Amino acid sequence: YPAPFADMVAGREKRALGDVFGLTKFGVNLTILSPGARSALLHRHSHQQEFIYILSGTPTLRTDAEDYAMQPGMCVGFMPGGDAHQLVNRSDAEVVYLEIGDRDPDDSGFYPEDDLRAERDGEGWRFLHKDGRAY
Repeated sequence: YPAPFADMVAGREKRALGDVFGLTKFGVNLTILSPGARSALLHRHSHQQEFIYILSGTPTLRTDAEDYAMQPGMCVGFMPGGDAHQLVNRSDAEVVYLEIGDRDPDDSGFYPEDDLRAERDGEGWRFLHKDGRAY
């Protein structure tokens, strides 16, 4: 994320496992959230399908509609254009989970609570204000 949003995900560590194996159709991240950390800003995707599987810890899944308590072994999936979502670690222990998503080249990210949108370009993600100005 660009400033000032990068600080909002402090305490999040992502390990891009799919990249290690050269996977190009889908991505797999092993993500660790320290206590108090967030997975991302509240967001939804335009084209990407996303799947989350909790390995350890008890994160809160926050969506447009409500919050859900999660625990190890639980999973959730998100369809393009569906609920905005994020995980928040409100506990005193680390949260570890897998996130899996397709790598749709036409995907965009929308952030309903922030002046931010993300678009894919040939190099990766490009971050813009909602009015289209670049960060």
